Amino acid sequence: MRRRRPERREILPDPVYKDLLISKFINFLMKGGKKGVAERIFYNALDKIKQKTKSDGVKIFEKAIENTSPMVEVKSRRIGGATYQVPIEVPNSRKFFLASHWIINSASGRGGKPMAERLATELIAAANNEGGAIKKKEDTHRMAEANKAFAHFRR
Repeated sequence: MRRRRPERREILPDPVYKDLLISKFINFLMKGGKKGVAERIFYNALDKIKQKTKSDGVKIFEKAIENTSPMVEVKSRRIGGATYQVPIEVPNSRKFFLASHWIINSASGRGGKPMAERLATELIAAANNEGGAIKKKEDTHRMAEANKAFAHFRR
């Protein structure tokens, strides 16, 4: 039998914008417990967005997350010796997690410039429905579409 699930940690809103999603994104951005570095990267990225687009960085960030969030994904299910990729709807908390990770990974995948600049570029691209994170979302949707025949294996 499985043990009980751990209770969810309460995270505090970020100090500058008082926004829970931003503090969660900063936590995803953080490496090796270096939250100060992650915060500096994120806030610098928002400043760069403001310079480039002449509009509010937080609005661009929210639009990017919204555009990158997937509706469906595939999950492997083992049925009678065969493994099927079964399309399932994505819960809201996982949507934000996936969108954030895709944005962060495609930003760190770009080379050359400092991370704040790469993150800013990726967020602007995602807000305009282009870039690596959007491509990842479309690939995920395509996978789910291709495996629609196995939807009846959903639990």
